[in-house]
Amino acid sequence: MSAVRRLGIFGGAFDPPHLAHEALAQLAISQYALDELRIVPTGVAWHKSRALTPASHRVAMSKLAFADLPQARIDSRETLRSGATYSIDTLLELRAENPQAELFLLMGEDQLAFFPQWHRFQEILQIATLLVAFRADSMPANAQKDPINQGKIKHSTIHMPASPISATQIRQLCSHSQAIDHLVKPSVARYIAEHRLYLLT
Repeated sequence: MSAVRRLGIFGGAFDPPHLAHEALAQLAISQYALDELRIVPTGVAWHKSRALTPASHRVAMSKLAFADLPQARIDSRETLRSGATYSIDTLLELRAENPQAELFLLMGEDQLAFFPQWHRFQEILQIATLLVAFRADSMPANAQKDPINQGKIKHSTIHMPASPISATQIRQLCSHSQAIDHLVKPSVARYIAEHRLYLLT
């Protein structure tokens, strides 16, 4: 009897994708023996107050950022939907397409704090196992207020090294024409420069 296929889903704006995103993907694949990891750039993000960079750029940058991970596959389905994008819809589609697979949904601890506000979040818990990334530099501060630690939300943990990288920081550096080579892959940095993304207008 063949082993159950393990399929991970890593959604996000990826605006832009950076080295911490890649590190999380690598750790999830290795720690949980994922056979495949779908990288799913967000379409219309209901929870974002700012407008996202056009999906074509975010998909292209994601292909560059995760190119070295053979298990990673860029899945642009959410960018093709009209209206708000919800994770439950993607999970239901993937379950229908992969009925024998075990699904794992990756998220950061910051997303976890708002998880009970996600659309049909209880259904998500029935479909997929949550893999939540906790950074070493933030565990003590969040240990008491983290709802998972109180047993409210079933999860599995991905332990990550300390990482101060954020997409917001990268966009701010780009807006002032400052170097970002230490925060993103060289290919992503070149793409951002060539397409003049995140510059102040």
